[in-house]
Amino acid sequence: MRTINRLDQVLELLRRHGGRVTTTRRAVVRAILESPEHHITAIALTDQLRLTHPDLAPSTVYRTLDALCEIGVLEHTHLGHGAAVFHMTGERHAHAVCHVCGAVVQVPDHHFGELRRDLAAEFGFEIAPEHVALSGRCVRCRTTES
Repeated sequence: MRTINRLDQVLELLRRHGGRVTTTRRAVVRAILESPEHHITAIALTDQLRLTHPDLAPSTVYRTLDALCEIGVLEHTHLGHGAAVFHMTGERHAHAVCHVCGAVVQVPDHHFGELRRDLAAEFGFEIAPEHVALSGRCVRCRTTES
């Protein structure tokens, strides 16, 4: 996993892995890097980009997101029943989603160390908690429901 947050570095990695760097791909990468949202869906990204690139095809966004995931600068996560969200790689983390209000909590990877070891030892199973979300209730919803 790579930590990359500069436009030129990401574009150079795309080139090195055989990807073309077009104006629209550049716009997609820039939008991801500059987004105030840490987790964004492909649809939201497409809608955002169409404000300045009205002819942008959704397939271009999806292909660019796939290419960025392949080279390890972007990850996708399923936060529930909706569309997958994408975020730049960095410190590995899982997600806990409140099934009442939808709040998302980023859970550092080290919290899964013991579970990771236990599942590997007992079942031979290696988990990837960063790709799915844990469902539950956040502290605010637990407090207000009491």
